[in-house]
Amino acid sequence: MTGPVLQHLGTTKLELGPVGPGDGPWRRGEADGIVWLVLDRADAAVNTVDRSVMTGLTAELDTLERTPPRAVVIRSGKLAGFAAGADITDFDAMSADGAADLLHQGHDVLDRLAALKCPTVCVVHGAALGAGFEIALACDWRIAVDGASFGFPEVQLGLHPGLGGTFRLPALIDPTEAMTLMLTGKTAHTAKAKALGIADIVTQERHVRAAVDAIVAGDVERGQPGLKARAFGLDAARSLAARQMRSETEKKAPKHHYPAPHALIDLWEKHGDDPKALQAAEIDSFAALLETDTSRNLRRVFFLRQGLKEGARDDDAIAHVHVIGGGAMGAEIAAWAAIKGKSVTLGDVQLDPLGRAIKQARETCKGQHLSGIETRDALDRLMPDPRGYGIARADLVIEAVPESPELKARIYADLAGRMKPGAILASNTSSLRLRDLQASAPDAARFAGLHFFNPVSKMQLVEVVRHDGTDPAVVQRLAAFCGSLDRLPVLVTDYPGFLVNRALTPYLMEAMVLMEEGVAKETIDAAAMDFGMPMGPVALSDQVGLDICLHVAESLKDTLDKPMPEISRRLRDKVEAGNLGKKTGQGFYDWSKGTPRPQAAGETPEDLIDRLILPMLDACVECLRKGVARGADDVDGAMIFATGFAPFRGGPLHYARARGVAGIEQRLTDLAERHGARFAPDPGWKDL
Repeated sequence: MTGPVLQHLGTTKLELGPVGPGDGPWRRGEADGIVWLVLDRADAAVNTVDRSVMTGLTAELDTLERTPPRAVVIRSGKLAGFAAGADITDFDAMSADGAADLLHQGHDVLDRLAALKCPTVCVVHGAALGAGFEIALACDWRIAVDGASFGFPEVQLGLHPGLGGTFRLPALIDPTEAMTLMLTGKTAHTAKAKALGIADIVTQERHVRAAVDAIVAGDVERGQPGLKARAFGLDAARSLAARQMRSETEKKAPKHHYPAPHALIDLWEKHGDDPKALQAAEIDSFAALLETDTSRNLRRVFFLRQGLKEGARDDDAIAHVHVIGGGAMGAEIAAWAAIKGKSVTLGDVQLDPLGRAIKQARETCKGQHLSGIETRDALDRLMPDPRGYGIARADLVIEAVPESPELKARIYADLAGRMKPGAILASNTSSLRLRDLQASAPDAARFAGLHFFNPVSKMQLVEVVRHDGTDPAVVQRLAAFCGSLDRLPVLVTDYPGFLVNRALTPYLMEAMVLMEEGVAKETIDAAAMDFGMPMGPVALSDQVGLDICLHVAESLKDTLDKPMPEISRRLRDKVEAGNLGKKTGQGFYDWSKGTPRPQAAGETPEDLIDRLILPMLDACVECLRKGVARGADDVDGAMIFATGFAPFRGGPLHYARARGVAGIEQRLTDLAERHGARFAPDPGWKDL
């Protein structure tokens, strides 16, 4: 037996127990009759659960069943957390039969863990997701270290839990709460996990061993399932709840696009009173879902995310950030950078925006489930700086002022003598060309674009924009900076609208043309949402801001080779009247009562969806042909993570290939003959 293995975890230490090195993913040790099993996959920063993990656990169980100890403690040896779920890289190679066989083997292992004749305790720090959560559920007790979280993100891959989560979680906690976690893919953070009954003890790292000892000694009590849980043992109660779940799920995840959550509801309704039957049905359902187009495409989205992350793993060497502009975007960027550990100064010519920015930063911390101490530390890192003293210390200056070339030029001129050598200047412009701004920058080689999307705390993508003279090392540092903020950088060239706005604007403007033709906005938005967009183009325009939409459309209209849809009079009238959308409470929709839920009104034109979607696809092809993005995967990832382009379709270019490139090209030609040259297919379709 070796001594305890300790690793630093922030300012605390990670107590792994008395374990020694192991050949496989599990390390084992024993002290005072308690066996510690530590999951620690070699050459990986994060644990995932694959065949080797389950095989290694099987070998450990062989020993534990022969000679049961006083207790078994399972935890992770990774600083990043417990386990991120299954290794989905193997999924594409599986047939339904192969997946079912593998799942049966996994279930056998976890059933044996659950049946051990001694207390089993899972200690979770960081995240326990998917299969990692299912290992924890197979244990008798769960200890959550402060900051732990539990969740089933499988629905985001077009699946549902497949290693017992569908029956173990509803048996442990309120079944409706369990179903909500599985249907939404949301995580239960420490306090909520304790309140729900997922975690039996919440403690700090240094008290983990004492918590284990208390459990083994029988000094920890927990509640029993209540009346509500017992009621769902009745078919009628489950059927009523299932109908309500289907109704709510259909609003956000229609069955014809997202079958997995509906399959999960069916499983629970039919077998919720019979764990063995539910276990068998779970395996069959998971294996069948694995072969659906939705799951294949959502797994593709997962890998698109991973691909964008790969470009952001370097050290950014950016410790201090100065943000110029305390408006909505500047405040969000500053707050997010501070939350993610950067020292931030925020400058504005007026004091009121700085006060609002600090208040909003506190709300952002709350939305990110930060503890009181974490919130205090983040706010300590964010300093209002009306005189711009932070400019001289900043490694990166982000300009986030209104879209006025003259204003930006004046700001850049002021920075020339104040920025330290080697510092980077980045503009958050969404519509202006960098080539028109670079002459005013203190150092054109160290000037680039960092186009965040609003709200920064929720939108994952950032466009890292380079002009012809940007130093490649600067681009890489900015990409790494995005990674340090837990954001996905897509590298693009300086082009009208860059990538996302170039592709999105024709979609938004065509909706305006359709309204001019007499099609109801509700009909347009309902059709787009039925296609799979999270929000229709009219509502999205309101959310982006009609003034911004108008500004981007006008700038593109004057700089693109291809004609844009005519800018509608209605849009101009709204902007002139100050009805700018969600931010003013009134745009095309009334936002005073929350996000609108449009229902089709009147007849839907036969070509409506193609008129909306195909120009977006065509613009993506144009950007690919002109080298605005590095490749088709970057285009697809950018459009999914910045605009919400129907994820289950795998991205606009992937959808185009699946639908048929030749057919789309012909359809665009037909639309051009009927509606004008703005629909003429880009030459790049020939090479797609």
